[in-house]
Amino acid sequence: MGFLKRLFKNTYRDGESRHGRSSFENLSEEQLETHLNIARYGKFRLTDAIRPSYDLQVVPSSGYRHDAYQDRDSGIKIPVLMASVSREKLLDVFFDLLDPLGNVVDVVLETSHDRRGGHSDLYREDIDLPILKSVLYDFEDVLLDDGCTGLAVLNPRIPLEIQFDEHKLLICYGHELVDFQDTLDDYGLDCVEDMKFITEAEHVHSSSEEFGRRFNELKYRLGIDED
Repeated sequence: MGFLKRLFKNTYRDGESRHGRSSFENLSEEQLETHLNIARYGKFRLTDAIRPSYDLQVVPSSGYRHDAYQDRDSGIKIPVLMASVSREKLLDVFFDLLDPLGNVVDVVLETSHDRRGGHSDLYREDIDLPILKSVLYDFEDVLLDDGCTGLAVLNPRIPLEIQFDEHKLLICYGHELVDFQDTLDDYGLDCVEDMKFITEAEHVHSSSEEFGRRFNELKYRLGIDED
């Protein structure tokens, strides 16, 4: 970790590695730089926000699987769809997934800038979905390429939630997920129930001071007061 931070000040490692050792240990600068510059695995294109482990414990790919989230307090299980989408389709899929939420939604900005583990949630209630989409289009660079920015959009009255997380995975929560699955199918994503995601192994996040500044602009445009 110290080596990574010295060599790439805007990069940090996250996730579990095999046998408790990092796959990035003992790499030369050239090996590490070459790995971080690889953005395509087959037909799948990564954003600049994330890179897999050096030993490719999980090879990035497109697809989705069904899962479940269990609430710690109530014990209730909520059905989940998790999807990995190639860069060129990622924002289009995300924006189409938002439509079933209705015309007025709540939004949560997730930031791990300057935290190196964990994140803060910043809330904005009752924003018109067309306005939200318009603002987000203006911050495409932050959404796609900042490994310290995530976003959740929800309608608690339904309830449904779509998360666009820091790893640029799309996660749909709710008891009625058929519309979301139809959208994923329409974009040609395959359902692969044993699929592994980049979060389930060691991986690397990337950000910068410029993305931190752009995140603050996004927060302002959405009318979010951090205090």
